[in-house]
Amino acid sequence: MAQHPDICVIANIKSGKQDDVDREKRIRSAFEQRGVEIEFKAIQDGRNLAREARRTVDQGYSTIVAAGGDGTICAVASALRNTDCTMGIIPLGTFNYFARSLEIPADIEAATDIITDGATRSERVATINDAVFLNNASLGAYPAILRNREDIYRRWGRSRAAAYWSVLVTLVTLRRPLRLKITIGDKSHTVRTPLAFVVNNAFQLEEIGLTGTDHIENGDLALYLAPDDGRWGMLRHAIALALGRAEQHENFEVLAGSDIQIEMGKSSRHVARDGERERMTGPLKIKVLQDALTLLVPSSQTTGIR
Repeated sequence: MAQHPDICVIANIKSGKQDDVDREKRIRSAFEQRGVEIEFKAIQDGRNLAREARRTVDQGYSTIVAAGGDGTICAVASALRNTDCTMGIIPLGTFNYFARSLEIPADIEAATDIITDGATRSERVATINDAVFLNNASLGAYPAILRNREDIYRRWGRSRAAAYWSVLVTLVTLRRPLRLKITIGDKSHTVRTPLAFVVNNAFQLEEIGLTGTDHIENGDLALYLAPDDGRWGMLRHAIALALGRAEQHENFEVLAGSDIQIEMGKSSRHVARDGERERMTGPLKIKVLQDALTLLVPSSQTTGIR
C-alpha cells in the first residue's frame, strides 16, 4: 500500500471573497514547486470542518494545514489541540485576524513558504464550554450581527464593507440587553449589557482600538462589556470599534481572568466563536489552555505575544 504524504491541506472553498476559482490549483502548484507532496481536502460545508480535521488527525498526518478564514482555522485548531500534529495556515478569509497576528501573509505562495520552511511555536487557545476559539467569543449583539452578515453576504458577496453594514443593520434593530452574572475567581459581577465579548488575541485588540493587551500578556482573557445605553449608543460604540477609536472606560467595561463563568438567565443562547454562530447551554465556562497548539510561523514569530 502506498504511503500517504505527511501534509494534508483542509480547505474551506467558501471562505473569503470567492474571487479566486483556482485556489486548489494554486495551492497544489505552490507545494509542487517546493517539491512537497500533499493531500488536499476541499470542504464545501463549513459545519464539516472540525469533523474532517479530526478524521485527518486519526489518519496520521504530521502536519495539517487550514486554508480558509478565522472560522476555518479555529475549526482545524479544535481538532489539533493537545495532539502531536503541527498546524500550518493559508489565510483565505475576509479579516484573517489569527494569521495576521502571526505575520502569515494572505498570499498562497508566501504562506506555503512558511509551511515548508518556517519555524514552530507553541500557542495557547481559549475554550468556551470546551469549544476552541483563537480570537474571540461573544454573546448578545455580535451573534445577531453574524446572522445578518450571512444574509448580506449571500445577496451582495463577501467584503469588509458588507461586514460593517451588517453591524449597522443589526444594531438599529437591537431589542433587549443581556442580564449576566460573571464570576472570575472569588468575585462576581451582575451586569446588564447588549454585548459581551471575550478576547484571546492581543493583535485584534490593537486592530479595533481597545487597550488590554497587558491582560493577554499576563496569560488572561479580556472580557469587554458594552454599556447599556440603547441601540443608538451601541451604534456609536460599534462605529468607534470599526474606526479603531474605541475608548475602554468610555465605551466598554473590561474584566480579566484565565477562568471565567457567565450565567445568562436563560438555559441557552447563541454564541459567536471566531465568526461562527452556534447555540450553547449555560453557564458558559471560558478558559485558557496554554501551549495547546504547535504552529508553523515565520522565524520572527517563534516567541512573543500575538
